[in-house]
Amino acid sequence: MTHLSMTIGGMSCNHCVGAVTKALKALPGVDIEQVGIGTSTVNFDERATSQAQITLALQDEGYPVLTIK
Repeated sequence: MTHLSMTIGGMSCNHCVGAVTKALKALPGVDIEQVGIGTSTVNFDERATSQAQITLALQDEGYPVLTIK
């Protein structure tokens, strides 16, 4: 499992947290540790999902990933 901490733009309320959570849950191999306004921490299986797929899924929901650690 690969650990990923992200700063996410465009999040301002609990609806945003729900939308990001839903997008992450839809990806195979992603284990969500935390989603908060403007942040998310996940662990993911690189055999099932890539960092690029995670970024794209959030971007498709309207939430750009600003930084990744």
